[in-house]
Amino acid sequence: MYPAKLKPAFKNYLWGGVRLRDEFHLDCGACDPVAEAWVLSCHPDGPSVVANGEQKGKTLQEALEVWGAAALGTRGAAFKAFPVLIKLIDAKQNLSVQVHPDNEYALAHEGEYGKTEMWYVVDCAPGAFLYHGFQRKLSRAELKERMQSGTLLDVLHKAEVKKGDCFLIEAGTVHAIGAGLLIAEVQQNSNTTYRMYDYGRVGADGKRRILHIDKAADVAVPAPAKRVECSGFGRLAQCKYFTVDRMAVSGETGVEAGADSFVCLLAVEGSGEIRWNEKSYPFRRGECYFLPAGLGEVSVAGACTLLKTTVSYQPDSKAP
Repeated sequence: MYPAKLKPAFKNYLWGGVRLRDEFHLDCGACDPVAEAWVLSCHPDGPSVVANGEQKGKTLQEALEVWGAAALGTRGAAFKAFPVLIKLIDAKQNLSVQVHPDNEYALAHEGEYGKTEMWYVVDCAPGAFLYHGFQRKLSRAELKERMQSGTLLDVLHKAEVKKGDCFLIEAGTVHAIGAGLLIAEVQQNSNTTYRMYDYGRVGADGKRRILHIDKAADVAVPAPAKRVECSGFGRLAQCKYFTVDRMAVSGETGVEAGADSFVCLLAVEGSGEIRWNEKSYPFRRGECYFLPAGLGEVSVAGACTLLKTTVSYQPDSKAP
């Protein structure tokens, strides 16, 4: 095992922009627009691929099958599938208003995990905002009527944001990313989204995109997201699925990939290199490394800001 650099899977959703290609210089191929880069993914809808070393050219899932469960760590191995998915999101336009189910509902109706997620604002345009949660409690009947009539925005909580802000969006929280935001998202390994409002837009087929009114009404809860005040560096967010820390590197610092969890390092600013076993693994803004559990201590050198993600879950008989 070794520090594995990952090539993302890319998504050309209609609301996306070009910043991940033009500013981050990610190799997006023919993807246009570039709405999302799934930088750490074992999801079948968009697996990331190992870009270096002996596992080069394999998906991360294929590499893990070679390395075995020990590469996930005791916490990661407690899950029936790879536990997290990490994305970079470039919202040139507003995303739809949406909600994600919890594990119980998602497993029963979609055959995969639900989705709790964290947003870290990598960059944003002046006045950029997002929606999270309701201004007040709504009945199921009113919620469905507002989805059908297109008046849902009138009762959502709107928050202006700045670079470095962080939000924990728990499953069931109604939310939407606004135009002009570039976000790093750490989430459960799920691609289940229930669309509630979409500004009347049409898809590539010329038809209005489908709203998932009944399922959204089933899972939406009248609660705001948890906003994390990010003054300096350190712990950004923690839930029972993942823990995310923001690291500032100026010179050299150590990162431990212990036996309990793998470590994902995503560069959101600057550049540098990972040093391990007398080898150097360079990275720049927007690039991601997977450090298998049990790899031990690596050194990170350079001038950069990293998001460090590990698995939080303590394994027991109730592991989802």
